[in-house]
Amino acid sequence: MKRTIIAIACVLAGPALAQSLGEKTGVNSALGVAPTTADFAKEVAISDMFEIESSKLAEQKGNAQEKAFAQQMVTDHTKTSGELKGLVSDGKVQATLPTALDSPHQSKLDKLKSATGKDFSSDYNSYQVSAHEDAVSLFERYAKGGDNSALKDWAGKTLLALKHHRDMAKELGKAPSVGQSK
Repeated sequence: MKRTIIAIACVLAGPALAQSLGEKTGVNSALGVAPTTADFAKEVAISDMFEIESSKLAEQKGNAQEKAFAQQMVTDHTKTSGELKGLVSDGKVQATLPTALDSPHQSKLDKLKSATGKDFSSDYNSYQVSAHEDAVSLFERYAKGGDNSALKDWAGKTLLALKHHRDMAKELGKAPSVGQSK
């Protein structure tokens, strides 16, 4: 009987506990739990910063396909970053946005800074697929179950572009590169 009660308590507490653990553990994503508004805003801001900075490197170091993709990423993620900042400054979203990358993203950016040629391409392309898969999951979960209506609407509207970015990222490196720069 005690085991049954404990099992029921764990099942009922699971989603509530997952929300308090934040996005970094990956538990929210695995359970399909919407992030808190603060976690969502923080993750989006860091993601946008990483996309912009890594893509600026790709505009310099990448092959023709990566450069074209990178230009689109800089444009689109600068736009979403501005929109998020606008929602926060208008008071529609109560959150503190980070002004610098977190340690895992900074490590990836540092690795890209020192990489060249095929090593750069391999890392950049891999990071783009992973980052956009994470972003799609984050935005889907917030659009479905977020607790701030303005941010929830924005997440839903932004999702289509992120899915397109993810699909484009998956194509990086598949097409033959013409005029590869070194």
